[in-house]
Amino acid sequence: MVLDDASAEFHEFFERHHTELARLAHLLTGETDAADDLAADALVEIWHRWDRVRGADHPVAYARGVVANMARARIRSTVRERRRLDLFRLHRPDRVHDPDVAAVVDVRAALARLPFRKRACVVLRYAFDLSEKDTALALGVSVGTVKSQTSKGVAELRRLLGTRAADELTGRRR
Repeated sequence: MVLDDASAEFHEFFERHHTELARLAHLLTGETDAADDLAADALVEIWHRWDRVRGADHPVAYARGVVANMARARIRSTVRERRRLDLFRLHRPDRVHDPDVAAVVDVRAALARLPFRKRACVVLRYAFDLSEKDTALALGVSVGTVKSQTSKGVAELRRLLGTRAADELTGRRR
C-alpha cells in the first residue's frame, strides 16, 4: 500500500501519540475500557482535519484538546444517563450513601471526584508533565486558568488524600 505524504504523516502521528492520548482519556474519564475507543475517536476527528492540524504550531496540543473535549462529553453523557436511571431505581433504606472514610482512597477515585477542568489540569500538569502553557493549549484556556484550576485541584486532592499523599503525587516535597 502506497501512502501519500499526508497519510504517512498522520500514520506517524498516530503511532507516536495514540498511547499517550489513550492514557489521557483513561485518567480523565477513569474508564479503562473506553480510553482506547475515545483516543481512536479523537484520532478519527483529527484525521478529518489533518490538513489543518498538521500545519498547526502544536498538533499534539490540538489532539489533547480533542481528547479532553470528548472525555468531557462522555462524562456529561454518563452523568445524565445515571440521573435518568436513578429516577427509576427503587431506593432501599439499607443503602449506604456515604463512603467509608476509614478506607484508603486511591488516586483514581480522588481524581474522579474533581470537577473536569481541575482534573484535566492536574492530570496534564503532573501525570503528563506538561508546562502551564502546553496545558492551556491542550484545554483551550488561559495560562491563568491552568494555574488556578491546578492549584484548586491539588488542594482538593490534599483534602481527599491527605497532604503527604497529594504532595507525593505532584512531586512536591515538604
